[in-house]
Amino acid sequence: MTLVMEGIALDDPLRAHIRDKITPMTSRGRLRPTSARVAFIDENGPKGGPAIRCALSVDVPRRPTAHASGLGETPRLAFDGAAAALEHELERERGRRRDVARRPKKYFVARQVLTLDGEAALPATRRRRRSA
Repeated sequence: MTLVMEGIALDDPLRAHIRDKITPMTSRGRLRPTSARVAFIDENGPKGGPAIRCALSVDVPRRPTAHASGLGETPRLAFDGAAAALEHELERERGRRRDVARRPKKYFVARQVLTLDGEAALPATRRRRRSA
């Protein structure tokens, strides 16, 4: 996975924290992400306040790009908020895919509706042909 970090210095110790947190978070699903982008932006300059925004984007093949952002007074707090939001988003997507895969298909449901008294129909018995 390619990890691109923007808005922080190359020797910042936050880079190791970001790498250590992003890698296990994105490696839980079946599809491995191809790239992740972490960007830090100072929204209101030298005024002070919760001014640092961290934006995370993760590209997964055959899926839409997952985005999350966090706001904090320091880059680490902003990243932790964005990482929590991204982890929640990825868990929701995994749960959504799991529920769709488990949902009964329409022909199965239609057959269950047509059975008498709503009881599940047993599979048809096969009769063997006897050869003479």
